[in-house]
Amino acid sequence: MEIWINPACSKCRSAISLLDAEGADYTVRRYLDDVPGEEEIREVLTRLGLEPWDITRTQEAAAGQLGLADWPRDAASRDRWVTALAEHPKLIQRPIITADDGSAVVARTEDAVRDALSRQAQGRP
Repeated sequence: MEIWINPACSKCRSAISLLDAEGADYTVRRYLDDVPGEEEIREVLTRLGLEPWDITRTQEAAAGQLGLADWPRDAASRDRWVTALAEHPKLIQRPIITADDGSAVVARTEDAVRDALSRQAQGRP
């Protein structure tokens, strides 16, 4: 299991605390330092079952500078959104947990973190 975090984010710190309390085996990825590329973002989106605009932090300054509010949210614009996320990782919603069973969740709530933990437990041999 891997968790993408920004250490300054309270939701990320809460998710880590819960993972620690549950004794989870996980790797921390500070995605602002270890930025995911476009292909990795596409893979995580597939695992999440979401589109890039679904995990975009539209209130970030970069979103305003890019004019994301006016970008179409359709298949033809998907690559443009993915590129924006790769070039401006602060736009990526956090935390994101990728489980060993191939699933992923945006872990902004305790329930979402517990969902990731249950998927991880089910994915173990």
